[in-house]
Amino acid sequence: MPNIVNWKKGDTILNPLDAYLKDLRDIRGTGAAVAETSYYPALSNLFNELGKTLKPKVRCVINIANRGAGLPDGGMFTADQIKKNDPNPMQGQPPARGVLEVKGPADELRKIAKSEQVKRYSAKYGVVLVTNYRDFLLLGRDTQGNLLPMEAYTLAETEAAFWQAANHPQKTATEHGERFCEYLKRVMLSVAPLLAPQDLAWFMASYARDAKARVESHKDLSVLAAVREALEEALGMKFTGDKGEHFFRSTLIQTIFYGVFSAWVLWHRQRPERTDIFNWHESAFSLRVPFIRALYEQVATPSKLGDLGLMEVLDWTTGALNRVDRAAFFQKFQGEHAVQYFYEPFLEAFDPELRKELGIWFTPPEIVQYQVARVDTILREELDLADGLADPNVVLLDPCCGTGAYLMEVLKKIAETLKDKGGDALIASDLKKAALTRVFGFEILPAPFVVSHLQLGLMLHDLGAPLSATKNERVGVYLTNALTGWEPPKEPKQTVLGFMEELQQEKDAAEHVNPTSAARSVDLLILKNLR
Repeated sequence: MPNIVNWKKGDTILNPLDAYLKDLRDIRGTGAAVAETSYYPALSNLFNELGKTLKPKVRCVINIANRGAGLPDGGMFTADQIKKNDPNPMQGQPPARGVLEVKGPADELRKIAKSEQVKRYSAKYGVVLVTNYRDFLLLGRDTQGNLLPMEAYTLAETEAAFWQAANHPQKTATEHGERFCEYLKRVMLSVAPLLAPQDLAWFMASYARDAKARVESHKDLSVLAAVREALEEALGMKFTGDKGEHFFRSTLIQTIFYGVFSAWVLWHRQRPERTDIFNWHESAFSLRVPFIRALYEQVATPSKLGDLGLMEVLDWTTGALNRVDRAAFFQKFQGEHAVQYFYEPFLEAFDPELRKELGIWFTPPEIVQYQVARVDTILREELDLADGLADPNVVLLDPCCGTGAYLMEVLKKIAETLKDKGGDALIASDLKKAALTRVFGFEILPAPFVVSHLQLGLMLHDLGAPLSATKNERVGVYLTNALTGWEPPKEPKQTVLGFMEELQQEKDAAEHVNPTSAARSVDLLILKNLR
C-alpha cells in the first residue's frame, strides 16, 4: 500500500487536491454549473488519480446501475472487477469498495448522512462515502446492522469558505494535501481485507501522520510543555531548534500509536479465539510500562492532551485493528518478527526523514545470532563460566537496545542452555528471573522502547514464562539516556518530573543498573561494544 501524494508530470509537481480544486473552480467559473452534477467529473478524477496508486487499483464510476436501492452517484470498483476485453462484462456487479452519495456544496453533510437514501445504500453496498465536495464522511454498519460514522474530513466549514479555498488551490493543497489524500486512500481501502502485517503498518502509519499533522497545526501547544519537560529531564537532553521539535513530536506520536498496537497484540494473546471488539480506551491502559499508561491518560483527558484531537484518530485506528483477519495476521506475525514485519515498514512510512537522520537501521538476525553466540563462547572458554550467558552471575546491559533484538537473542540462548541441562521444570522460572533481574536494556527513543517491551514480553510468553500483570512484572528495559546519569545524584531529588511521575520512576530504576557501582559484584557485558 503506497504512500504517494505528489508525483511528477514532466517537470511539474502535481497534487491531486490542487487539481481537484482547480477543476471545481473552473467549472463554477463558467456560470453554467448545476450545484451537484456539474462537479462529478472533478470528483471522479480525484478518486481515480489516487485509486491508481493502490494495489489493486481502484476506479470511480459515476452513476452506477440501480440494484434495488436507488441510483448511487458513484461506485468504487477494483481492477479485478473491470473486464477490459470482455464483450459481455458482468451486469450490475456491486462496487467492491462502496458507493458515493453526493450533494452540492451548500448542503449540510450531517443531514445528507441521515437520509433514508443513504440508509438504503448502506444496507445494500456496505459502506457509503457522503460528500458535498467540501466535507466527507464515510459511513458503514456495526455488527448489529446500525449505521455507523467511520472517518471524516473537512476542507471548509461553509460553502463560502470552500469557494474561497478553491480560489487559492495551491495554498489549500499545501495545507490539506497530504492528510486529505491519505484520508481518501483509506476510504478506498476501508473494506479491503487486512491480512498482512505490512498492510496494517501502512494504515497505522497513515493515521499516525494525521495525528502528527493535528499536533503541528494546533495553535496552542502549551499542553505539550509538561510532556516535553518530563522527557527532556528523563533523557538528559534538550529538544532544541527545528530538528529537536521534529524529534519530540514524531517520537510522541510514534509512541502513542505503537503503544496501541502493542496493547492490541497483547489483547489478542489473551483471547485468540474470541470475537470481542478491541477498545484502545481500555486495553492501552493495561500496558505494563507505567510511562506509557500515563501518556494515554493525558491523551484521553480533555483538560490535558485531549484538545489535540488525537482520540478521534485513535478511534479510527481501533476500527482498522478490528478489521484485521487475526487468524491470518498472527499466522504471519510472530513476536520475534515484530521489527521486520511491522515496526520497520511503520517507521519507513511514517517518518523516513527521522529514520535516516537518527540512523535507525536493523541488524540482520544472522549477525545478532552470531555475536550473541560468540559472547556465550567467550564466557565458557575464556572466563570459565560453564553455562555461559545462563550463569546467574552474568549481568548484561545493552546501552542502546533499540527494539530489543540482542536482548531477545540472549534470552533465547539462556533458554537453550537451560534446556540442554535438562532442567525442564525450572526453565520458565529461571528464564523469567534472568529477564527481570540481570538482562537489561537502555533506550533513548520511546517508540523502540515500547517495541522492545512488546517483543520480549511475547517471547517470554511463547517460551512458557509469561509476565504477571497482577505482580506488575516487567522486563529490564528502561527509557533513559545511556550517555548521562551514570553518576548517582549528590543531593536528594526535590521534585518529580512534572506530571509524569512515572518517568521519574523509569529513570530511578535505570540508575540501579549502574556499571560503576561497587555494590554489584557481577560480570557486566555491554554487547554493543563487541560489534
